Amino acid sequence: MAENISKPTNGDVKYTSKDFSSSQDVRWCPGCGDYSILAQMQRISPDLGIKKENFVWVSGIGCAARFPYYMETYGMHGIHGRAAAIATGVKVNRPDLSVWVASGDGDLLSIGGNHFIHACRRNVGIKILLFNNRIYGLTKGQYSPTSEKGKKTKSTPFGSIDYPFNPISLAIGAEATFVARSMDRDPKHLQQMIKRAGEHKGTAFIEVFQNCNIFNDGAFEILTDKKTKADNVLVLEHEKPMVYGQNNDKGIRLNGLTPEIIDISNGKFSINDVWIHDEFDKASARSHILSKFTEMEGFPTPIGIFKQEIKSTYDEDFHEQINNIKKTKGDGDLRKILFSGNMWDVN
Repeated sequence: MAENISKPTNGDVKYTSKDFSSSQDVRWCPGCGDYSILAQMQRISPDLGIKKENFVWVSGIGCAARFPYYMETYGMHGIHGRAAAIATGVKVNRPDLSVWVASGDGDLLSIGGNHFIHACRRNVGIKILLFNNRIYGLTKGQYSPTSEKGKKTKSTPFGSIDYPFNPISLAIGAEATFVARSMDRDPKHLQQMIKRAGEHKGTAFIEVFQNCNIFNDGAFEILTDKKTKADNVLVLEHEKPMVYGQNNDKGIRLNGLTPEIIDISNGKFSINDVWIHDEFDKASARSHILSKFTEMEGFPTPIGIFKQEIKSTYDEDFHEQINNIKKTKGDGDLRKILFSGNMWDVN
């Protein structure tokens, strides 16, 4: 596990959250969940051990895309859906930088879907935060790739007939090496996930359930309300049993590859029957099963780290290959390449 943690590079510099707060007025709708995500990122950034000038934030289009303006770091506001592609270019050319992506469900999973899955596949050393409010907020309330089937919006007045993306399943299927979920209204947990993502070497993906109080208010209320949260949220912790409920009396049992909800307070089952979570489990089937809980009636919604894997990154392999070629063939001659092969003189 230690091999997968990025080493601090800020020396003896001591930062506070204010050091990561820009002078720009934050312009999101009052009550938007984006405020919490921004606050947690600013609070945890000093703990990542990285110099401010070595941070880069990249975004596309949408409400989440304003994020780089509000972080006192380098940043780029790109075009729709291209944040992962731009971030890949930055990281490959400057592997010493800590490169982060802020993107919404429409931006990342619709027009940006192809760039997203290939960033995951390549294991580029970037960190991707998905602000998932299950709606297009900036363009005033159309359904998005994560909106539930039957969702009535301005663009689907009779209900969406699309099946939604499951972002966690998608990231796992695309071989992202760090896949996690958190919520805007659980600040401590969100800080933990951001810190873990920042320490990961490779593509780190965090889906953040984020409330849009204007166009999709209460989408995740059952998971955030104190009265219902305990019975509907499963907190994943490495090497700990999957228990939940008001009295921690419910557990998840894996019967073969079939998950079952069990009562561990009635004597029939005990804590010893409960599935122990292993975020480094090499059997991707089990992390995929966990990702499907949100689609299974009666099952709790998992938050935490679904999977983590240690392997070389695209940016590391890229520079290693170039250095090896230089050792055997030299630096090369660009002019010779440009003026070789089939060439014609045009008069």
